[in-house]
Amino acid sequence: MDKFEQKVMSFSKLSSNEQTQILKDDISLCICPDCPSYNDCAKDATEGLFCAHGSSFHCIFLEKDCFCPSCPITEQYGLTRNFFCIRGSEAAQRWVGSVLSQK
Repeated sequence: MDKFEQKVMSFSKLSSNEQTQILKDDISLCICPDCPSYNDCAKDATEGLFCAHGSSFHCIFLEKDCFCPSCPITEQYGLTRNFFCIRGSEAAQRWVGSVLSQK
């Protein structure tokens, strides 16, 4: 089990209040708004923390560049994927990758 999987397991054991507080803390570390792929639509919709929440709902469609590898959350949670704003959360990308590799 890698760092991300360990974090997910421990997160799932927390109360909803504790989970909410962790997400609030993580939002303060989020660098999504500084990324070249982030746009005014995403800003106006207050989108962010795509590594946890998943891809942009209706704003970001173009991969310009990716700052995910330099984000403090990447190290903190052991993230291995990128372009979360378009490709989905770390968990979603891992799941899709594992399903596709089984075919």
